Amino acid sequence: MNSMVFVGGSIIDPEAGKIRRADVLVENGVIREVGTRVRRDGAQVIDCRNRYLAPGFIDLHCHLREPGEEIKETIASGCWSAFASGFTQICPMPNTTPAIDSEALIRFEQEAAAAARAARIVPVGTMTKSRQGRELAELGSMAQAGARAVSDDGSWVSDAGLMRRIMEYATTFNLLVMSHCEVPELVAGPADEGEVATRLGLRGAPGQAEAIAAMRDIMLAELTNARLHICHVSSRLTVEVLRWGKARGIAVTAETCPHYFTLTSELLADYDPDLRVNPPLRSESDRKAIVKALKDGTIDCIATDHAPHSAEEKEREFEAAAPGIIGFETAFSLAYEQLVLKRVLTLPELIARLTVVPATILGIEPPAIKPGVEANLVVIDTELKWELTRARIYSRSYNTPFLGRMLRGRVVASVLGNNRHFDPEFLKI
Repeated sequence: MNSMVFVGGSIIDPEAGKIRRADVLVENGVIREVGTRVRRDGAQVIDCRNRYLAPGFIDLHCHLREPGEEIKETIASGCWSAFASGFTQICPMPNTTPAIDSEALIRFEQEAAAAARAARIVPVGTMTKSRQGRELAELGSMAQAGARAVSDDGSWVSDAGLMRRIMEYATTFNLLVMSHCEVPELVAGPADEGEVATRLGLRGAPGQAEAIAAMRDIMLAELTNARLHICHVSSRLTVEVLRWGKARGIAVTAETCPHYFTLTSELLADYDPDLRVNPPLRSESDRKAIVKALKDGTIDCIATDHAPHSAEEKEREFEAAAPGIIGFETAFSLAYEQLVLKRVLTLPELIARLTVVPATILGIEPPAIKPGVEANLVVIDTELKWELTRARIYSRSYNTPFLGRMLRGRVVASVLGNNRHFDPEFLKI
């Protein structure tokens, strides 16, 4: 029998907001017992003293690049990068080449992820054919193949009439609509429009470009009764728009990413292309607004926007560099440092923003550590201080401004059914 028992750890229950000491027995990929007197006969004993057990994380927004740009990332490498970082379920955006706009490509993603035996994919299809923003994609067939959401991430659907139809069809098939909010006509360059961009001689993108697009889509969600999710919120203005929409009872949710509550545009002074992201890093006031919105729930959850790029695409002048950073490996540590240690969220609240909340947004069963369910859990060492090096990165790409940075807290083990990853230093093997 394939069995493991996790002993001495503290279990985080994000739904109840509580932490309790208990052991967990996993047999053949299923949690069999949770308690203080769990049997150990023949089981591999995993010492979790001074560590936490939590449900596996869910990433609503990442990029795996396959098909089309496998030099940056494959489904297998991306799923392992996610899994080793605590994300047991991930939602890859469909802006691949070709775009994920058909039943066949949805099934291709799922099969490739299953073969990797790591994180599981929750599919997201395109809203429009080939992600061109002109013609409705086959939402129904993609939903039947397992898609839970649709998005043209990387581009905003600027045609309001088409976006209305997308929302109406998505509602019919119980699909979440995920919008990359950015009015392209307002975006001149890769920096936050303002004093810093002017001083550095960089063209700018104002926060209004994001907020105006979000306002339109929120109003369309009210018109169509669609479930709308705003991706990678970066601007305090978008936070204000979200508060307005939620106060009206509109079914809108939102995510932000660790770099938006950790970094600001002031860091662009060195023109480091690894700080080139889209939407751009913004001001300290924007960062503080993002943190406040996470605290009060205006921003519902945390996603990585894991965006691998080749060295060739990043080793360019700032404005010419590809936008995006890899995010799986650093997501928990940055969130723990910036939100838990700074008393913005409690540890159970942070875990909820990585588990229960994204599951609820997707309309899937939230992971939980309880008897009788598939094992879907991670082991977290909050005291661990570690350095992000290339050797610790499972992704095929290394585009991150956090290389060489000392971080606090890390996932040291992940289990999903019979898929498992243990940090060698954790098990000493």
